[in-house]
Amino acid sequence: MTNKRSIPRYKHWYAQLLRLYPKPYHDRFGEGMEQTFTDLLRERAEEERGLFGCAVWMFIETSVGIMRENRKGIIIQNTRRFMVWAVVVALIVMIPIAMQFTNEVQWNEAVAYSVILLAVGGLYELVMALRTRNKVYRFAFGVGLAGAFLLGWVNGAVGIIASEDNPANLMYGAVFAVGLIGSLISRFKPRGMARTLFAATFVQLLVPVFALFVWPAQASWGEPVVIDVFVFNSIFAVLFVVSALLFRRAARVR
Repeated sequence: MTNKRSIPRYKHWYAQLLRLYPKPYHDRFGEGMEQTFTDLLRERAEEERGLFGCAVWMFIETSVGIMRENRKGIIIQNTRRFMVWAVVVALIVMIPIAMQFTNEVQWNEAVAYSVILLAVGGLYELVMALRTRNKVYRFAFGVGLAGAFLLGWVNGAVGIIASEDNPANLMYGAVFAVGLIGSLISRFKPRGMARTLFAATFVQLLVPVFALFVWPAQASWGEPVVIDVFVFNSIFAVLFVVSALLFRRAARVR
């Protein structure tokens, strides 16, 4: 009877141990392994044989399998990462060489193409990092990234304050600076990202206020334009606030 009462406890500990497997492996085999473990203990309990030694041996054997499977995943991931960056570096090196065959080397274009390739490599790293996060975190990151992209695109194309030629629009660069620095300091952890997005929202709302009362270009503003700027500016702020709230939810889910 004592043996049978201890089975649920051993089963609980074994289920927690199985969570250390890589998620695809756990989703595929975890339930079956847990059931096999439980059936084995029940058989030994019915035969009135000890459970402790069997459970310890199963824990050790499973731990070895966990280390083996995680090591495989690390090797595969690092191999893919090496191949991606090897291709990026090779293409960057080939850019000036290819230009010599077609025309003289335009270093400004070569630098621009190199930055694009580095951005592709960075995007790959970002995607790999997001795969380990929960769905709420990924959605929060997507909303914040969409807000930053739209802000940069609209501000660069037509400008938010008056026209794209108005130098006051350069102050929106502070929003990107706050987002980048805050993300790096917080190491992309959800609570830190939530604070970063709230700070970016504050800076976003502060830019037109600063431009209206301090920037010399305020003379080119008309009253209807001022209202339009604040309304248009608030759209991006709402995206950042939504992203921040989702990051806070992701922290609670975690």
